[in-house]
This record gives sequence, C-alpha cells and structure tokens, in this order.
Amino acid sequence: MIELKTPAELDAMRAAGLVVADALAAVRDHARIGVSLLELDEVAADVIRGAGAGSSFLGYQPSFATTPFPGYICASVNDVIVHGIPTGYRLRDGDLVSIDCGAHLDGWHGDSAISFVVGTAAPADLALIETTERALAAGIAAAVPGAKLGDVSAAVGRIGRAAGYGMPSDFGGHGIGRAMHESPGVPNEGRPGRGLTLRAGMAIAIEPMFHSGGRDPYYEAEDGWSLLTSDGSRAAHVEHSVAVTDDGPRVLTAPRLPAASTTS
Repeated sequence: MIELKTPAELDAMRAAGLVVADALAAVRDHARIGVSLLELDEVAADVIRGAGAGSSFLGYQPSFATTPFPGYICASVNDVIVHGIPTGYRLRDGDLVSIDCGAHLDGWHGDSAISFVVGTAAPADLALIETTERALAAGIAAAVPGAKLGDVSAAVGRIGRAAGYGMPSDFGGHGIGRAMHESPGVPNEGRPGRGLTLRAGMAIAIEPMFHSGGRDPYYEAEDGWSLLTSDGSRAAHVEHSVAVTDDGPRVLTAPRLPAASTTS
C-alpha cells in the first residue's frame, strides 16, 4: 500500500530529512586523508543523536542481508557501489567516497546519499559524480503529479547510459515515510509513460548509482552487505528523499540554506 502524506506529515519528514542533511554535511566536512570510516560513522552518529533522532540504518536487516547493518552510515569507497560497512579503513588521497545516511524523527524517515573525492580528484571520478548528480536532478524533476514512475526511472537511466556507465539493475530507489523502505520501488531504468501514476503526497527516495566500467554485474563482499563492481571500476551513489506535490517536487533531504548575512 502507498500512503499519501498530508502537508503536515511532509513537514515532519522534512524535519527528519534535515537531520540527514546535517549528518552528511558533517561527515563530508570531516572526511580527509587519514580519517577512518569508523570516525565518519561516529560523526554522523553524533549529529543524529544530538538532534534527538534515531538511525534508520543501525540494526536494519532486510531480506537480502544475513546480518543486521552495524553502522549509522553506509561508507562505500572506490569500487564499492553501495552498502559499504564503516571499518577502520583510513581514507587515502584520491579515494572516491559515497556516504548514505538515514534517520528517523517522530516516526518519520529521511534517506540521502552523497559522493565526493578526498584529496586530489581524478577527472574521470569528477565526471562520474557530476553525471550521477545530474541523473538525480533529472529524476527529481520528473517526480510530478500525473507523471508515471517510469518517467522518473527513465530520466535517471537515460543519463547514466548516455555516459556509458553501468548500474546494478536490481537496486534502486524506494518509497519512504513511516518506514525507510516502502512501496513503490523506484528503479534506475524504466520506460517513459509506464508504471504507477504519481500523486501529490507520495514520497520516494531517488538514488542513482553508476559505475565507470560500463558493465552491470556486481558481487557481494564477504561482509554480506557491500556491493562491489565486478571489474574494479569506481562507483558513485547519490540520493534524495522527494515528495510529489502540486507545487512541484519537494526535496525533503536538501541541505539547510546558509544563514542570512547580518553585516550592514
């Protein structure tokens, strides 16, 4: 069943989304050469706990996982596409890092992801991240009342395929609200004009995940969570939780606006 959220409920989801946005901003600010993934996980934990929120990830165990997830963030580095477990690995110059974070507040969830490079960035990595972000923006723009779910998926996939990137075909976005993962699934490829009709009040997480090798197959690491590219190519993953509204898409996990200047 797909629950249509009221404006007040979407406001509550925005509050959860701001916690996620703040956590991601803090993690990105802290990420530098020599910092461990466990340290980044603790940074996110401090933000989430400090906001009086809970982690959507810690202890989460979907059907495909053999063990509960052990962190506040997914920390995926270089050839890890998604679901990387925070470990003692220390960031190195040029690492491509994807951080996924989820939090719940007052019964509502937010879920978002960012990708960035630590230190000296290779042009190919910057292009991969920029393309993945552009695909996310295209998917968000397509999330309007009366559109089809396939329009969102097609907008995302079209950009990735045009760039020659691969993507894991059986992982993508999802509905979000009272649970982190709700119906409907939001694939990263689809056919325009097909699928569920979007209605005002729906909330979905749109999350492109592309990798530069161009081949779709991936494999699961021994940790039971991390998904890695089969050819060792680098991956990027970005995500926003988005509400479908009569006024256009509302990005529930958008970063806070900078404070207005008080200088005269």
